[in-house]
Amino acid sequence: MASTSDIGILIVDDEAPYRRSLSIMLERKAGFTQLYQCEDALKVMDFLDQNPIGVVLLDLNMPGKSGRELLVEISEKYPEISVVIISGLNQVETAMDCLRLGAFDFFVKTTEEERLLEGIKRAVQMQEMQQENLELADRVLNRELNHPEAFEDILSQSATMASVFQYLESIAKSTQPLLISGESGTGKELIAQAVHKVSGREGRIVTVNVAGLDENIFNDTLFGHKKGAFTGANSDRLGLVEEAAGGTLFLDEIGDLSPGLQVKLLRLLQEGEFYPIGADRPKRMQTRVIVATHQNLAKLQDQGKFRKDLFYRLRIHQVQIPALRHRREDIRLLFSYFAEQAAREMGKPEPEYDAKIWTLLHSYDFPGNVRELRSIAFDAVGRQLGSAMKAVDLELIEQRAEANVEFSEEPLVQFTDEGRLPTLSEMDEILLSEAMRRAQGNQSIAARILGISQPAISKRLKRFRDRLKPGS
Repeated sequence: MASTSDIGILIVDDEAPYRRSLSIMLERKAGFTQLYQCEDALKVMDFLDQNPIGVVLLDLNMPGKSGRELLVEISEKYPEISVVIISGLNQVETAMDCLRLGAFDFFVKTTEEERLLEGIKRAVQMQEMQQENLELADRVLNRELNHPEAFEDILSQSATMASVFQYLESIAKSTQPLLISGESGTGKELIAQAVHKVSGREGRIVTVNVAGLDENIFNDTLFGHKKGAFTGANSDRLGLVEEAAGGTLFLDEIGDLSPGLQVKLLRLLQEGEFYPIGADRPKRMQTRVIVATHQNLAKLQDQGKFRKDLFYRLRIHQVQIPALRHRREDIRLLFSYFAEQAAREMGKPEPEYDAKIWTLLHSYDFPGNVRELRSIAFDAVGRQLGSAMKAVDLELIEQRAEANVEFSEEPLVQFTDEGRLPTLSEMDEILLSEAMRRAQGNQSIAARILGISQPAISKRLKRFRDRLKPGS
């Protein structure tokens, strides 16, 4: 079975039956396989010198050297290791003493199994987070990617996107969920694929759009079914959770899940187990879960439409993909790439561009983001008749600009409470001047920017110049 974590766990106890039972529990119930055992407290420090251990499960009462002495030595020499004390005695003073000396947690051997397992999981998660933070800090300082090839399908020269890639590299090997947020068309699925590539997982990435799934389809799609589970179930069927074993399960449009299905997903993430339809024994999930949404989950949670516990479980790792209008330096790069791709598919020569085309492209907000830019590029190549692509070939921008006028939540013009408001006549002149500046003096492009006809902008310009003449 694939391990849910690469963190090494060392069990230190002089009782062989307990070491064996604890190992079995950790492997079967949590999927941990990087398990080591040591019965002699005197050999523990040498073992730590030679093996990659992140968590030590330490008994207090052992011959040769006490667990308390060993805790002090580990805390001094390996402060990055999480030590979980598992004692046969339930003594508050002993527990407090161990925590003061640097123990991560304290449990009694007779304590219920689930509580102990959850405590060990927390210690492992803490180790994973420490590793991710170190990797992220190293990447930020070096400003380099260790696996740039994983992001080659995401064209960008934006500093913001470079930071996103660095963060994703640092958490790619984590077993915890990743939440990818961003508007439609920003490339969330490409981001998930890149994370999967960097993770080095042997399994494949399996994608499913969960929007609109009812409970029966959700259960069958994700968990599969046993033969005879329902009418028409003529054979066993693996669900996508199992098909993604050893790899990544990517759930798109997670914000559209119904409340009932949110509970099922939360249970899957918390317990790491699922039941195929018709099965009486659970199966262990051996996959990393990545989810994506174009919605604001925090806002949905405040509105009672998304479970708070699921929201916090999903956002252990979270990344926001910036909209294209927030990384305009990528527009020219992406448009050229898509236009050249379209030309090859249509059997046309590689496009040349009139300089004014970039002014028009940079003045548009692209509510559909990269996906919309691609469709505009393909349409423009199809319309192009001359030797160079001109602004007039970008007809889709003119068609869509008016329909998406209310898209942006950001104010186009900002006013202070203290300053006076400009008159309508003054505002007309401000807009006209700014549009002509962005259009580099081209009236046709300025007209497209303002959503009016070329004769209308010509008339406004004449009226504006007439007012500036001496004696007017």
